[in-house]
This record gives sequence, C-alpha cells and structure tokens, in this order.
Amino acid sequence: MKKILLILIGLIPSLAFASTDSVNLDLTSHWAGYLAVTLFVIAYAFVMLEEFTHFRKSKPVILVAGLIWGIIGWVYASKGIPHAAEAALRHNFLEYAELFLFLLVAMTYIEAMRERFVFEKLKVYLISKGFSYRQLFWLTGFIAFFMSPIADNLTTALVMGAVVLAVGAGNAKFISVAFVNIVVAANAGGAFSPFGDITTLMVWQKGLVDFQQFFVLFFPSLVNFLIPAAIMHFAIKNEKPEVVDEVVVIKDGGIVITFMFLLTIATAVSFHNFLHLPPAMGMMTGLGYLMVVGYFIKVRHNSNDSISERFDVFRKVSRAEWDTLLFFFGVIVSVGGLGFMGYLALVSEAMYVQLGATYANVLVGILSAIVDNIPVMFAVLTMTPDMSLGQWLLVTLTAGVGGSMLSIGSAAGVALMGQSKGHYTFVSHLKWIWAIALGYVASIFMHLWINAALFDVPI
Repeated sequence: MKKILLILIGLIPSLAFASTDSVNLDLTSHWAGYLAVTLFVIAYAFVMLEEFTHFRKSKPVILVAGLIWGIIGWVYASKGIPHAAEAALRHNFLEYAELFLFLLVAMTYIEAMRERFVFEKLKVYLISKGFSYRQLFWLTGFIAFFMSPIADNLTTALVMGAVVLAVGAGNAKFISVAFVNIVVAANAGGAFSPFGDITTLMVWQKGLVDFQQFFVLFFPSLVNFLIPAAIMHFAIKNEKPEVVDEVVVIKDGGIVITFMFLLTIATAVSFHNFLHLPPAMGMMTGLGYLMVVGYFIKVRHNSNDSISERFDVFRKVSRAEWDTLLFFFGVIVSVGGLGFMGYLALVSEAMYVQLGATYANVLVGILSAIVDNIPVMFAVLTMTPDMSLGQWLLVTLTAGVGGSMLSIGSAAGVALMGQSKGHYTFVSHLKWIWAIALGYVASIFMHLWINAALFDVPI
C-alpha cells in the first residue's frame, strides 16, 4: 500500500516538489518581464478595440496568458527551479475555477429565465402601461439599480436595454440618454451586492468582506446613480410614446426557476457564511436544483413538441457567455503571471504606500473606466495591501461604479453599444462623463462619511 501511495505522489509534481521550489525571481528588470508587459498591453489594446474590430475579447488575452507563462516557465527552467512556476500557475487555476463555476451557474439560470419569457414579461408590462418618456427613464433606471444586485449588471443592462429600444423606437435621443442611465444604474446597483458584479464577487470569494457587509454601500451606490440621473432627466422631453398592446405568457416552469435561482443564491451564501465552504459549491448545488426542476418541466411537455421547444438544462449551459468566461481566464492568468514576475509588488508600493490607501482606491475606480474593472480588481486582490474593512469596501465601490464614466469601462456599457443599433455610442456616453463623475465623487464622500467607523476595523 505504501509503495502505491509513493507512486501516486510521484505522479503529482506540484506535491512532490512544492517544498523545494519556493523561490520567486524578480523579473521586473529582466527581458522576460519587459516582453510579458508588452504582450499584455498589446492584448488589452485589442480588447478595448473590440467594438470596432469585432475581434472577440477572449482571444487575445488567452493567447497572451499562455505566452506569459511560457516565458516564465522558460526562465525558471533555465535557472533549475521549474516547479516554482508550476505551483504558482496552479494557484491561479484554482482562483479561476471557483469564479468560473459560480458564473456558469448564474449565467445558466439567467438563460433559463430568459428562455421561459420571465424577462420578456417584464418588458411587455412596462411597454403596455402608457408611461411617459421621463417616467420610463426613471423606471428603467430604478429597476436596473435593484435588479443588478441579483441578476448581475450585464444581464440587467441587456433586459432594460430591450425595454428602452422597444418603447423608444423613433426617439434616438431618449434611447441614448436612457442607455447611459441604465449603465450607471446597473453598475451602481451591482456595487453593493456580491452577486452584482464580478469585482464584488471576487472580493467576497476572497473572504475580505462578509456577505452582509456589502450592503453598507447601498447609500453611496444610490447617490452614484441618482446624481447623474437627476441631471440627465432634463434632457428628456415629457412626451408619451405610442402604447403597444402585446401579450406574453411565461412558459411552464418559469416562475419555479426564478424561485430556484433565489434559493441557489441563498445556498451559496449559506455555504460560505455558515459552512465555510467556497460559494461556488453552493452555486453548483443550485445547478442541481435546476437540473431536477428541468427534468419535471421536460416530462410535462407534449412529446410531439419540437426538440427546440423542450426544456434542456444542458442547452442553457451551452448558451452561457463563453466569450466572457474565457476572457476572465485570460485576464486572471495573465495578471497572475505579471504578479509572479514582481510587477504587482511595484504597483502596490507606488499606490498603497506612497499615495495612501484612499487615494489609491479612488485611482482604481478611474483606471476601471479605461482598462476594465476585472484586471484592475484582480491586481488589487493579488497585491493584498494591508487595509481596513472601510478601505476594502471603498475599492469595491470605486471599481464597481468607476467603469460607468466611459462606455467601454464596464460589461454593461459594451453590451449596450452592441444592442443599441448605433443610438448609444462611445461619444454619446462621453457627453455625460461630467455628470457621472459628479456621482462618482459624491458616492466616495458618502461612503467616507456614513461608514467612517469601518475605516478603523481591520480585516
């Protein structure tokens, strides 16, 4: 038996050599480091130009992730310490795996609710009520703000965007301003919930902020949404669109699936808070709920129904946002490689030691508008600066809402640019950057004021 165990251990290099290869080389002044940074910048340039090139954002970052770690592996192997890089990369894989499984389940549920016409029902309800453009502006904004913490900011933006396009047909100015409002509202709503944005999810899964502690960001997030919305309100004429009479019936099982999604969220929170297990395990348990419910929905369908009409949970999995999921892989592995080379330690020194935590966290939000909040937040989490609970909540807030300042700064903005048929563009969003920036600054001051006591609470 002992011989078998020794053979098995020998087949797992990460276990056999973890104790001997713990050396980290500083490659920040090495040709390998310069090359890795150059490759990452080029890849991210392609990501930022996706709107114009239509070159999917996952493609360049996955390629560069492999090249960066190939460079690292070559340098470490030439120094005679090959397994140090392997152990670091396996750690990145584990971090990504938890995020991937969590998001895959959430996306599967959203796709299932979409296919069952849950969101379509909401859209038709709003369209048929005869609201004025100004009322629709505020309704879609508030729904986006309160829907985003549960359904995530990307899904929320797409659902509310469909409402605005349907009701604002022929009114290009209303569509443009309402889309800006939806982006700001969805990002603000996502900032006070672990489920609202990828950045908040990463902070929660890292164990830096408890589930209930995120909700102290509610009022700062609300201020971030209300200030630009109040300014943009006057750009919309108080007219009524044509009422559209349409009837949509939620398909069999749609309501049950919605409740199962809420139960899945509760399961993930319970696994993390009470059982001290990764939230992803709770979400995968929730996927089991959907699979069981899906079976009963399927058997209730008429056997004469076409295959496309039958509920199939695996078809819902296949329709998840795979480009987004693979983009996260490329980003996490690439940034992890740059951190392993020593670059994140340099950035941490420059930002969190020389500037100070508050100014650094405000800067993180501004960078999120330019670069995207995912790599920025992952870099901060990898640096793990010594900060109080109030500061970790501040960086969660700024990374979540900072992306609203530019249309390319968040997944919600990028998605709506593709959905708007030319009505909502980078330039049309840029016109309101001053109003959005006012909301950004006000939300920071609100957090510093009402949550001042948390800046003395250590993590």
